[in-house]
Amino acid sequence: MSAEPYLADAPWLTAGGTARVLELLNANGEEARVVGGAVRNALLGLLPGDIDIATTALPDEVVRRARAAGIKSVPTGIDHGTITLVIDSQPYEVTTLREDTETFGRKAKVVFGRDWVKDAERRDFTMNGLSVDANGVVYDYVGGIADAAVRRVRFIGDPDQRIAEDYLRILRFFRIHAAFGAGEPDRDGYLACIRGRAGLASLSAERVRMETLKLLLAHGASAAAVAMADGGLLQALSGGVVYTGPLSAMIAIERELGLPASSTRRLAALTVAVTEDARRVATRLRLSNAEAKALDSMGHRWWRFAAKDEANARRLLYRLGPERYHDRVLLGWARAASDVHSSYWRALAELPQRWTAPKFPLKAADFIARGMAEGPALGHVLTLAEDAWLAADFPLEEAALAAIADQAAARISRDGRT
Repeated sequence: MSAEPYLADAPWLTAGGTARVLELLNANGEEARVVGGAVRNALLGLLPGDIDIATTALPDEVVRRARAAGIKSVPTGIDHGTITLVIDSQPYEVTTLREDTETFGRKAKVVFGRDWVKDAERRDFTMNGLSVDANGVVYDYVGGIADAAVRRVRFIGDPDQRIAEDYLRILRFFRIHAAFGAGEPDRDGYLACIRGRAGLASLSAERVRMETLKLLLAHGASAAAVAMADGGLLQALSGGVVYTGPLSAMIAIERELGLPASSTRRLAALTVAVTEDARRVATRLRLSNAEAKALDSMGHRWWRFAAKDEANARRLLYRLGPERYHDRVLLGWARAASDVHSSYWRALAELPQRWTAPKFPLKAADFIARGMAEGPALGHVLTLAEDAWLAADFPLEEAALAAIADQAAARISRDGRT
């Protein structure tokens, strides 16, 4: 075990809400430390992110002390010893030290304890098993400091056992590696993930969705996806073919255009070639309605953009709106195996910035004036006229609009719909 004052000057630790919670819990024979991701991030020179705190104090005692100090407490996971304290609108998860007595996924039986070593050993990866006290001293019982120094994501103890405890750790292994690791994934962990991949079928769609979308946002998402595909892990998640090349291209395109990373766009690049793919993935991962609709839209005839027809692109922009249009163009670009620096695809992607679609200028009144009665035929003639207006490239001149209206009305009359 190593214990060094690595973070003695960390402002997030020594001041503000974190310091207040630690002071509250470090009294009368109890001890509290910040644990997990915040410590890992700080050692890697990153922002701490969510701050989780472990304590020897039992949950009821945490609540009692918070109440006495005027701090709001929420029993977010009290059955597993977790109380959320809220200070200045900032949540701090406080969890009593635990030991697993039986492990079966999220339903592991735990008992509360006072042993920091056993609490660290029940965690997933060495760099997540670190803790730091109020003085900035980092405690390492599992080799996490050395692994963090070389950005190696390694399971604590036997990888097969840790995975069998909760198969979501397979996805977490690749997600944490993509976010914080370097080089190839740890070989022992990688092989254990492959051996345990059948267990992915036991996970709820909601948990898989959450980890998958987080993974896709990580800096090393492309390499992680390739490693997962090589190990037969991605196919089990998507239920179909996966496309690591388009995912890599989508990430490069986002960076080329200076766009924020989008988990939905990246998921489409990885899994969607046609709309049937989008619907299968949406069902398998139980995506939100918004995510499912976005994937379905992106997968709908994205290849039309490859025709290098900007007039068609303008029509699609009019039909889809800027957001849907933009995402479909990017999927087309990513799947077209074109140069990321392609001037053609960049021009298509930037079309909404340099051209705004006009509103369809013809109204029902224009056709009533031509002798049409109100009713279903009126809606149909407006649709015909709008299609003709789009095909003519959005003319706004009165003569052109009159000709379009006359032709649409004549066609409806000829078809006997007046």
